[in-house]
Amino acid sequence: MKHKQSYLFVLLTALAFGTMEIALKIAGNAFTALQLTFLRFLIGGLILLPFALKDLKRRAYHLTPVDWGYLLALGVVNICFSMTLFQIGVMMTKAAVIISVNPVFTMLFAHFVVHDYFTRKKAVVLVLSLIGLVIVSNPENLLHGNGVQGVLTVLAASIGFGFYTPPGKKRVNPIGGLTQNSFSFLLGSVVEFLILLFRGEPILSGITVHSVWVLLYVGVVVTGFGYVCYMKAIELSNPSTASITFFIKPIVAIALSALILSEAITWNTIVGTLLILMGCLYNLKQSAKAAQQPLSE
Repeated sequence: MKHKQSYLFVLLTALAFGTMEIALKIAGNAFTALQLTFLRFLIGGLILLPFALKDLKRRAYHLTPVDWGYLLALGVVNICFSMTLFQIGVMMTKAAVIISVNPVFTMLFAHFVVHDYFTRKKAVVLVLSLIGLVIVSNPENLLHGNGVQGVLTVLAASIGFGFYTPPGKKRVNPIGGLTQNSFSFLLGSVVEFLILLFRGEPILSGITVHSVWVLLYVGVVVTGFGYVCYMKAIELSNPSTASITFFIKPIVAIALSALILSEAITWNTIVGTLLILMGCLYNLKQSAKAAQQPLSE
């Protein structure tokens, strides 16, 4: 039952994350990469803070120095490294879809960090979904207009997010997903703010009547709501299952681009989507079997 619930949160995360590219296209180039990363995680952290404090009180849990160090490290890896590189990469290349290969790294790190072992069944899911992702993204298009530096930047962001996901499983149960997200966002934002000051980049400039709504959307919905759902998926299942979000995310982005921006849906999108869905359904079926036979492989 928990795995079925986890897939609901995987889908909700994909819906939230998948709308970010469209929001940024609407906003245009109002913000720098570091500035946007700082602002959206600051907004997300502040929005979640009252709920996090209430949840901590309900759990009767007091954060320890080790917890604070863990949350700071989580925020730095996610915000200052992974998401900053992703935002820089998005502005350098059209190959932002590369961030969606992070389940490969998530499954690898999860194998060693939280003993979420990489099995043959997970390999089947990974292969089906990766093939689907390649078909959806259309490698021929990725080869045009994308410099090596931009592609490597997004790939580094993908590796970073793959490393960020497994540790979340370790402490999400005692401190809660709301606290983990809110406090790591705020701590990471403080470090990002210091980086902005050091580089002499703008902090609030670019916020206008037009761009503020997009900024609030990526801060509240994409970052706040999206990450809470993502952490809930990890809590109910495992990092490997939760990371499937990033195979579904491009499908959501393409579908919404067709509906909102009137972009065409091509044959490769349909074929790739079917393969990704096959991988997700196979994973759900195997998870259900494992739940019924806890002693089996």
